[in-house]
Amino acid sequence: MFKETTLAYSFDIAGLIAGFFISYQLNVFKLAPWTFALYPTLISIRIINGLLSGRLSTALHLGTIHPRFSENTKTFRKLMHAIIVLTLVTSLTVSLISLFLGYLLLGITVAEFPAIVSVLVSTLAIGLLFSLVTIKVAFVSFKRGLDPDIVVYPIISTAAIIFITFCYVGVLNLFFFLPFFGRLAILAIGLTHVFLVLYLVSQDKQEPEFLKDIKESFMMLIFVAVILTLTGTVFKGISNVAKNQKEIYTIYPALINMVSNVGSVVGSTANTKLALGLLTPSMSSIKNHTKNITSAWTASLLISTVLALISLAINRVFPLSSVLNFVLIIWVSNIIAVIAIVLLSYAIAILTFRRGLNPDNFVIPIETSLAIIVTSSALLLALFLIG
Repeated sequence: MFKETTLAYSFDIAGLIAGFFISYQLNVFKLAPWTFALYPTLISIRIINGLLSGRLSTALHLGTIHPRFSENTKTFRKLMHAIIVLTLVTSLTVSLISLFLGYLLLGITVAEFPAIVSVLVSTLAIGLLFSLVTIKVAFVSFKRGLDPDIVVYPIISTAAIIFITFCYVGVLNLFFFLPFFGRLAILAIGLTHVFLVLYLVSQDKQEPEFLKDIKESFMMLIFVAVILTLTGTVFKGISNVAKNQKEIYTIYPALINMVSNVGSVVGSTANTKLALGLLTPSMSSIKNHTKNITSAWTASLLISTVLALISLAINRVFPLSSVLNFVLIIWVSNIIAVIAIVLLSYAIAILTFRRGLNPDNFVIPIETSLAIIVTSSALLLALFLIG
């Protein structure tokens, strides 16, 4: 378990690319007050990919989905349709809640709402292309004898952060620097997604499996949207404390991804064990899941240390006192965040299973959003205590 988990987590090193790109494009983010606050929301594209990878992992184990694109099952097709619909629902739900909470906490005005909606919808619509990568990784890992519950999400979540960061910065550049043609292109992308969703809903509105996925996931999205909007406020707090310390911005996406990966491994493996009858649906059964939890945490601490050192090297921070201080900040952040996310992920798996819901529709999406605010809050606390 430790070997597989460490291998999967090692892909988080590539997540530093997203953080470095953000620090390199800080001038774009300073053009409007909502751009920084939306970033934690947009990297939540992993919620959709997390839901997809969780459903694929369990379905591949149970045999209800085959590891191939062509001639697959009806369950696979309806899952793809649900992902496309939920991406649009996520965009609109987060936009509405961002407007309300952003007005109260961040000073976002109603006049900025069209910009927020168009940027969110178009960025996440482009991000849908990444679902193909998620599916391919799940199929390949399953065929090669690896456990998709452990391998898939940690790999694709890192790549998803990089992909969506590039998409977001690209859309922001179109929006601000090409006010006519850029915004026209953004509108066209968004409307294409809307029309596709309307077509799929008209085709699948009588399908019980499709409707069940939408209903269960929509319940989760309301909660997620509130958490992500609050995370934007925490991220602005981090930027106020970090100021020009670029090593903080560089490691931020990768650190969030690391904690989320721990939650996904713990939660997803618990989902499969519950489905196979290897775990009883109670919190006390967590003692029978300690191997997965221990391997997930130790691997995360190891890779987090590597991430900290690389982030310092990229930003040319070499004094020994600064290195030790920064590594200590990352360790404290990791310990606080991992303890919280392990307990939350396991509790969500147990509660949803006991209520007769599909845990794969809840565990990874909810723990991914919680990982963002838990990690952000842990990092902010560590900066106050140590930095």
